[in-house]
Amino acid sequence: MALGWATNRTNEDGSAVAVLDRTAPAVDSGTSAPPTPTRPARVARRIRLARADLLVATGYLSLAVLVLSGQWLHTDRGYLIKSGQDQTMWEWFFAVTAHRIANLQNPLGTVLQNYPDGVNMMANTAMFGVGVPLTPVTLLFGPTVTFVLVLTLGLFGTAFAWYWLFSRELVTSKTAAAVGGLFCGFAPAMISHANAHPNFVVLALLPLIALQIIKLARRANAPAEARKARRLRDAFVLGLLVALQIALGEEPLLIFALAFGVFALVYYLHSPRAGVRALRAITPTVLLAALITVALTEIPLWWQFFGPQSYRSIDHGPMGNDFKSLYQFPSESLGGVFSHQQNVSINATEENSYFGWPLLILLTVTAVLMWRERVVRAAVTVIVGFTVLSLGATLMFGRHDSGFALPWKWFEQVPLLNSVLESRFTMAAIPAIGVMLAVATQRALEYWRESATDWRPLAWFGALILALLPLTPTILPVVQRAPTPAFFADGTVRQYVSDGSVVIAPPPSPPDARALRWQADADFDFPLAGGYFVGPTGTEKKGRYGPDDRPTASLLIRAQQSNRVPVVDEAARAQALEDLRYWRADVVVLPPTDNADVLRLTMDQLLGIEAKQVDGVWLWDVRALV
Repeated sequence: MALGWATNRTNEDGSAVAVLDRTAPAVDSGTSAPPTPTRPARVARRIRLARADLLVATGYLSLAVLVLSGQWLHTDRGYLIKSGQDQTMWEWFFAVTAHRIANLQNPLGTVLQNYPDGVNMMANTAMFGVGVPLTPVTLLFGPTVTFVLVLTLGLFGTAFAWYWLFSRELVTSKTAAAVGGLFCGFAPAMISHANAHPNFVVLALLPLIALQIIKLARRANAPAEARKARRLRDAFVLGLLVALQIALGEEPLLIFALAFGVFALVYYLHSPRAGVRALRAITPTVLLAALITVALTEIPLWWQFFGPQSYRSIDHGPMGNDFKSLYQFPSESLGGVFSHQQNVSINATEENSYFGWPLLILLTVTAVLMWRERVVRAAVTVIVGFTVLSLGATLMFGRHDSGFALPWKWFEQVPLLNSVLESRFTMAAIPAIGVMLAVATQRALEYWRESATDWRPLAWFGALILALLPLTPTILPVVQRAPTPAFFADGTVRQYVSDGSVVIAPPPSPPDARALRWQADADFDFPLAGGYFVGPTGTEKKGRYGPDDRPTASLLIRAQQSNRVPVVDEAARAQALEDLRYWRADVVVLPPTDNADVLRLTMDQLLGIEAKQVDGVWLWDVRALV
């Protein structure tokens, strides 16, 4: 290439081509070995490197705190408005985990919601990997603090972990590694999920898993005896990392594993013998690591797939990215603030692409100019392949179905994959884009060291700023949530609960899960009918969001939505009593809500008794009825 950006590198210069197969240069017996640095020189170098790492970490942490500063300033009643009901759900997960740990109870399942059937916590990504160790934080400061802390550390930790991998294995420049890590930790999808999905924000273990596998592959040329001597230790580290990631989120692990496999395959295409040699070398260690992972996770995984309230798969329906989302700016960014565009996202927490057209242009040009770099070819393959998968079964453009079939039409039939939201596959492109940005920045800095007047570095950094500036995240918006009714907050509810449940009118569900917060504020003194979770339905044990529909719950929801009291006959009254018996209800509670008068009159007719007002709620004591 005329610009020189496609010049291939040797394996000894520390450039990107040596990600997996760089080896320590052999010492020629006919030449003198390089002088060993003195101890003060080694200490000074370590301090210098640590200082750079500390500076980068401080920058990442500051940005993460800034993005979530609205929630940090209002941990008492603040609520990330774009989370829908997901923040309530996650806070409940953290709160109930801490409650059960503190009371020496099994955290893998609970009947505190969806009473009496309960909830399989392992099948609901409760994130025990952070929920359990942060139990003291939850008990001392509340689940909202745990929620925002996990999100903040997730953004920071993911960025820094990718920076660590890039700076140790991909590039020699800390600046180049910092650019790549910045994008990996604060990409549009990461900011979008920071509204509500900590399991797709806490991804710091994924680059550490990649780092361990890269080290194993690099030792493929080492003597077999040396590999065997380290096998147990390497397998334990890898198995432990994978087990911990399972405790944080299995869906991100699955997407990462597929993407990393594709990356490695393309990386070794030009030298298949080296790839086969590396595969043979790492296979025994990986298999041993898999056994260690199973040993560490067999009980939680059994509970997830075979325990109470487990399910086989979940149908999400069409959840592909709209093609327009690939080049639009995310809503929570500078570009989204100043650019008016059609809303084509699934919802505010699933803006999984939204890379912006300037970045796409920059990546295209970079791919052309640096195509001879093996790592660039591998990264581009991951970006294109997984982005196409994320578009779903048919191509959507501006919410219009073109009818053009895409590969996901066939992949969605594969077990495990059929439970993944296909929109999220484009998140595999994030670290691949980070790789390209880091490699290109390294190359630009190399040119700058060769000549201070070279125009190519200026062109690269100018283009980089133009591409990333519109993606700069804004502070996530927060509103003040309504206070918990005094009936729950002051403990009055205990007077109306014997050994049964509290039934909210209507019971909590994915559209309105506020009652989960009230239950936590009452220190889990009662179980709830209904809830917000994923559980089985039907004989095939398909997963669904929320409980199975009970006729009385459906009647109340229709009454609230229509703002009209329905016709209540003897059949409806009998059904209401049957449902209350199913829920083992002690009390029915009507909190302040939309169209509360209609709900109160409906319940009066269903139960044949009038509600009474206690501590800010209407209630019906049904213990004598059921």
